[in-house]
Amino acid sequence: MNLTDARGRVVRYLRLSVTDRCNLRCRYCRSGTEHFIPHPDILRYEEMLRFVGIASKLGVNKVRITGGEPFVRKGCADLLVMLRERLPRIDLRVTTNGVLLEPYVPLLARLGVSAVNLSLDSFDRAAFASVTGRDVLPAILSALDKMLSVGLPVKINVVAVRGVNDGQLDDFVHAAKTLPIDLRFIEFMPMGSGTLWNEKNFWPADEIREEISRRVRLTPVTGGRDDAGPARVYAVEGGRGRIGFITSMTNHFCASCNRLRLTSDGHVRTCLFDDREYRLRGMLRSKRVSDRQIGEALRRVCALKPVGADILKRRVGDKAVAERRMTSIGG
Repeated sequence: MNLTDARGRVVRYLRLSVTDRCNLRCRYCRSGTEHFIPHPDILRYEEMLRFVGIASKLGVNKVRITGGEPFVRKGCADLLVMLRERLPRIDLRVTTNGVLLEPYVPLLARLGVSAVNLSLDSFDRAAFASVTGRDVLPAILSALDKMLSVGLPVKINVVAVRGVNDGQLDDFVHAAKTLPIDLRFIEFMPMGSGTLWNEKNFWPADEIREEISRRVRLTPVTGGRDDAGPARVYAVEGGRGRIGFITSMTNHFCASCNRLRLTSDGHVRTCLFDDREYRLRGMLRSKRVSDRQIGEALRRVCALKPVGADILKRRVGDKAVAERRMTSIGG
């Protein structure tokens, strides 16, 4: 039996946040005062594995490990191994900022990870340090080179922010032309208490695409590879890679949303923009609660999945659409 909501959307994809901690301090993501989840409230890996096993029996066939930054949590690599051993057919993916990634690249390739999403908002060292608060771009680029050398599929995620990386399109286009990657621009979203989002720094995807089209010819990709997710993907003339656009703000894809999120403290979140969360930590930790009971609870939760675009419309001015920050949600 599948996880289906009231609108007939079927949940197939789980984003699993293993920690809310991160080793970068990106300006657009972690503004203001931070409060981390207390350690006792963080799910143990066995509890996460239990949840994934239950979800897989209900039709979830794609799992993405996220954070915060997943590799700052001790044993994250062990979790990936256990997931592959217990669920050998699962479509397993990872999102990371790449700072600690390089030593794990051979393992990710050996485990058959379908793709690694690398969060990388600038190829300029000084600009990168300004955005993230750390001068670590060389380590990330080294990890990128190693992934490509072992044949790991790589998607580079660029959060598009005017005044931050809007002057670096030449660098991004060069990367897409010379590297076998998908480079995706993600519209900046007003997420989290104290968000820096405003109309002045919002850089819409249509404008980015127009500016890139003045530099290189883009051809829409239709059919073929079915792992683009919500991105609208374009081939780059004469290039080895592709460029995509994720239009979370200007062109919603709620009608086809198949996602579910489990936060690192055991809360199920059915929509990125919806602050309603359903606490399953207690059930996952209890030996008296069966997997069947947890599955039934998960089905009830998914039935209530809202339409994110409707929530976004109710947002007032430059206020955040959701109070919880991306680092604790898992993106």
